[in-house]
Amino acid sequence: MIRRILASAAMALPLLGFALMPSSAGAQSFTGNYSVSVTETKCGIAGNIKCANLSYCLELTDDGSIGRPHSGPATLASSGSSPLSGTFQVIGKTIMATFGVGSETGEDDSVVLVAPANGSTGTIGIGIYDLTAGESEASGLATFGVNNSCSN
Repeated sequence: MIRRILASAAMALPLLGFALMPSSAGAQSFTGNYSVSVTETKCGIAGNIKCANLSYCLELTDDGSIGRPHSGPATLASSGSSPLSGTFQVIGKTIMATFGVGSETGEDDSVVLVAPANGSTGTIGIGIYDLTAGESEASGLATFGVNNSCSN
């Protein structure tokens, strides 16, 4: 009887070790497109000017090309504007997407999206939108839709 228990334990230990090993099999990709609704938008350097709400489509290609397992090229598009090219990366449980924006005055402007991200489900939570554009600023609350939620 004791031999059977020991034999069973000897077989179970390698299986247990394999099951407890870290694995990326549970990790999901962020590749796809996410609708982004920006609300509670304030403009101006002092942030005291109410701006219009904004809608975007964030497209991500999760290929690890920016040096983190979840990172890669990103595109931010809105109706009536040219799409912005940029990059994204997930650091810990936070996603950050950054886009360069040209200005009429030649300044280097940028749009940044930062939000909580769940690598095991590939979902993005409610975060922050920030436009830094020389003398004009805009920021707001960014609500992300589920993967592949942009309407074409």
